[in-house]
Amino acid sequence: MNTTQDRSAYVATLGFPLLVILGGLIGYFAPGVVEPISGWTSALLGIIMFGMGLTLKPVDFKLVFQRPLPVLIGVVAQYVIMPLLAVLVVWIMQLPPEIAVGVILVGCAPGGTSSNVVSYLARGDVALSVTMTSVSTLLAPIMTPLLTLWLAGEHMNVSAGAMAMSIVQMVLIPVVGGLIVRLLLPKLVQPILPLMPWISVVAISMIVAIVVSGSRDQLATAGLTVLVAVILHNTLGYLLGYLTGKATRQPESTSRTMAIEVGMQNSGLAASLATQYMTPLSALPAAVFSVWHNLSGALLAMFFRMKDKRAAEAQTLKRQAD
Repeated sequence: MNTTQDRSAYVATLGFPLLVILGGLIGYFAPGVVEPISGWTSALLGIIMFGMGLTLKPVDFKLVFQRPLPVLIGVVAQYVIMPLLAVLVVWIMQLPPEIAVGVILVGCAPGGTSSNVVSYLARGDVALSVTMTSVSTLLAPIMTPLLTLWLAGEHMNVSAGAMAMSIVQMVLIPVVGGLIVRLLLPKLVQPILPLMPWISVVAISMIVAIVVSGSRDQLATAGLTVLVAVILHNTLGYLLGYLTGKATRQPESTSRTMAIEVGMQNSGLAASLATQYMTPLSALPAAVFSVWHNLSGALLAMFFRMKDKRAAEAQTLKRQAD
């Protein structure tokens, strides 16, 4: 890994939450500015997922066949650990129904698109990260509505079929469309690939602005509760994801990637679904998660790199002593 790539990755990872926070501030203090785009959440998520599709290549799925075990373990962990942790957080904090549904919906979402950059920074298995994100995203039309309605059905009255169709329209079709466009027009796509992460984060920032403007009245009273729930959910996700890798005897780089893939969620999808099918307050956990998981991901990557540095120094001292 070279220093320039590291610096660019850190700028992206730390720049993302700053832009998302800006979107939240605009939504809170200038809701009138956001009003004209209040119905854009589905379209904005489609742009994000189309951008993800543009970054994918068929080779990104080869690990499913070459190393199926870590992919299987990671994806199962994604759709088991985070949904159950969401239920645990709701129970521990005794969250009100509207917030509880939002937390559970975030837990049932697929892996976050920025997890690949964080895996790179954490010296994880980047190829595995891309594959896990892609596979969990492709499974989202089935897994996300089924898990959400199973775990949060008592708090909501939504058809699983309707939610699944929305995910197909907002996620599956744009991702597959982006993949096909890259296959057919690689020379046209290549120059714009460096811009795609920034286009995606601007779209996420706009979604957050929409969510915050719709729930600004409740934000003052519920904001701290939601933040604590998000931090608890995300942190436990990192920890249990990492321990899953270790318990299944995966190498360190794979365990790091599992921690990141499990802990980071596609909160843009959760916010869009909550806006469409639930209340503005239910979308708030996803908006907060959008900011927090990028910040915590950068901190986790720094922790792993410091761990590597200490291990290298200890090894050097041992060789010198010998």
